[in-house]
Amino acid sequence: MKSTKLALLFGLTALVPTLSQAGTLEDVAKKGVLSCGVSTGIPGFSAADSKGVWKGLDVDFCRAVSTAVFGDANKVKYIPLTAKERFTALQSGEIDLLSRATTWTATRDTSLGLNFAGVNYYDGQGFLVSNKLGVTSAKELDGATFCIQAGTTTELNLTDYFKSNGMEYKAVTYDTSGQTIDGFKNGRCDAVTSDASQLYGLKLKMDDPSSVTVLPEIISKEPLGPVVRQGDDAWFNVVRWSLFAVLEAEELGVSSSNATAMLKSENPGIKRLLGTSGTIGENLGLKSDWAYQIIKQVGNYKEMFDVNVGKDSPVKIDRGLNKLWNQGGLMYPMPVR
Repeated sequence: MKSTKLALLFGLTALVPTLSQAGTLEDVAKKGVLSCGVSTGIPGFSAADSKGVWKGLDVDFCRAVSTAVFGDANKVKYIPLTAKERFTALQSGEIDLLSRATTWTATRDTSLGLNFAGVNYYDGQGFLVSNKLGVTSAKELDGATFCIQAGTTTELNLTDYFKSNGMEYKAVTYDTSGQTIDGFKNGRCDAVTSDASQLYGLKLKMDDPSSVTVLPEIISKEPLGPVVRQGDDAWFNVVRWSLFAVLEAEELGVSSSNATAMLKSENPGIKRLLGTSGTIGENLGLKSDWAYQIIKQVGNYKEMFDVNVGKDSPVKIDRGLNKLWNQGGLMYPMPVR
């Protein structure tokens, strides 16, 4: 009897790796394309240019995961989603990955059947106002009307902030960020409130960006990151370690321009990252050069940040909290070893 039970136990144990690998990773590989949920248009994060080419920090993360799976950054189908649509699209399997300026909260992490794979941008809610309003602080916005995007954490944060400061406000809600800024342009509201990163992008959509100001107050914590469905650890690991790989690459000084030369490096950390030693790729169900390909084709985190939202972009957001941990920021990749 004991031998029968042991045989059954060992048989089930042997099946675990196979079952854990059968899931989104396998499905994506069979489809030959990664379905990635992005925004309907947030400059610097995910927006289509005049030629219909998607660009942005979140778009580059889609490309990074595509590279990890296929060795090709371009095997991505971008699915634009409003804030209200995004979670349903992921839950239903319409998309494989949500990479769309989404805040990691306890409620979302525990009640939607979803997992946040990490943080690719530390943000906070701020305020965009017309200079004609003549205010320099959010404390001067008592009684103001706000344009807000529906389906976000924005309204709860706004309610909490105004209540704690004994102020009142009115809200006009819209489905997309584009509609929100249009409402602001058309005088439907006195101010726009959203993640500060989005406000800098929305500012660029104004006819005269110099006519508006992002106020200094940040009223919330908004850790933004990629999201996957719960119950698929193999896919969760691929997405999570694709994020850590681009952060680790910056920390180790490996970039798209020197990645090939770094294949000859004797630095143990670089060798593990680029797959010239160790079995990390195999453990993830990927090729040994998965991270090398990400860095070579998409870049490290600094490159992704600078070109999309940082110093080399129209948005020009300071790295701030998004600097590496050893440079005064919060970005701390788990050890690639």
